[in-house]
Amino acid sequence: MTKRKANLEEVVIPTLGLLENPGLLLVSGTQEKANVMTIGWGFLGNIWSIPVFIIAVRPSRYTYRFIESTGDFTVNVPAKNMDKIVSACGTFSGRSVDKFKEFKLTPVKSEYVKSPIIKECSINFECKVIYKQDLVPERIEKNIIDNYYSGGNFHRLYFGKILNIVVDEDYKEKLP
Repeated sequence: MTKRKANLEEVVIPTLGLLENPGLLLVSGTQEKANVMTIGWGFLGNIWSIPVFIIAVRPSRYTYRFIESTGDFTVNVPAKNMDKIVSACGTFSGRSVDKFKEFKLTPVKSEYVKSPIIKECSINFECKVIYKQDLVPERIEKNIIDNYYSGGNFHRLYFGKILNIVVDEDYKEKLP
């Protein structure tokens, strides 16, 4: 399937609509060695007059070291019938499973970043980290800490400048 360039306005609604359910696939690394993880939290929009995708990754996650090393990531919006893959990529660690091989995902060289995009996904964002910030526990409401951070391990937020968005020609028909 041929991919074409798209603009943020075209894909923001379908992307955000799938963020929490079933989730999106985050990739960081290189064409030779990368990891895929499921994300259900994120922000998509503009800050400093720059289109950004903001993601949250815990330091304990295998993907964390790839983002720190490459300074970039891709966000990939799954097509129909990928729900089980999205779920599995959020269940298994890349430390023990090569998710590209295990789930028959095809890494494709990105145009602007080191991290590959996923061929089977309908929408792909290429992002360069322009800012990162660790969450500050003292500034988070207690009920949020109780629900999401009872063991610590607070997220780092990565602000990814969107350098490129590509979509399958028929991406609207392929979305869940």
